Amino acid sequence: MTTVEEQTARHATEAPVAAPTGDPMQIGLPSFIVGSIALGLVLVGYVPATAVGASLPIILAATGLGLMIAAVWAAFVNQSAVASVFGIFTGFWWSYAVLVLGLTHNWFGVSAAAATSTQGLFLISWLVIIVMLTLATLRLPVAFTALFLLIDVALALVLISTLQGSASLAKVGGVVVLAFAAVGVYLYFGSTSQATGGPALPLGRPVLH
Repeated sequence: MTTVEEQTARHATEAPVAAPTGDPMQIGLPSFIVGSIALGLVLVGYVPATAVGASLPIILAATGLGLMIAAVWAAFVNQSAVASVFGIFTGFWWSYAVLVLGLTHNWFGVSAAAATSTQGLFLISWLVIIVMLTLATLRLPVAFTALFLLIDVALALVLISTLQGSASLAKVGGVVVLAFAAVGVYLYFGSTSQATGGPALPLGRPVLH
């Protein structure tokens, strides 16, 4: 029979379990990019104004789900800041889908007269959160700061266009959405380059050190 001393000695000589590794951005970034492209195309008028829900299949089934998976993965590999970013954007995209579905199907009892202020409430709330995220992550490389700043600008433009009923401002907001999708593409190329054994792409020095 194995003694307690023998079991202790055996456990002491066993190799430590390796910490989990991986890059959650490999899922999170393309999920974010595809939803951004879909929303940007809606805002610039690629689909009729009555087809406001055209982006929802992508946002619900790909963007929100993909970002949630990336957030869980990041938390699993102890990347708390990355998990926070992906978790925040999971909430943004899924709550946007719920807002559009709720308003178009009258789920929340919001009258037509209150629809504009309801959208304003949504945009103001998320603008505050994304500005908070931008300021809280200034120690990240400047490419991430640029991404978050563009999202701030897009939300502000869409907010103003919604409150003023300006289709032209909405289109400008859509262009900015497509611009931050392009920054996301660059970040994905950098992440994938490293994941496949290549060099990292330059991301710029952080604003704060």
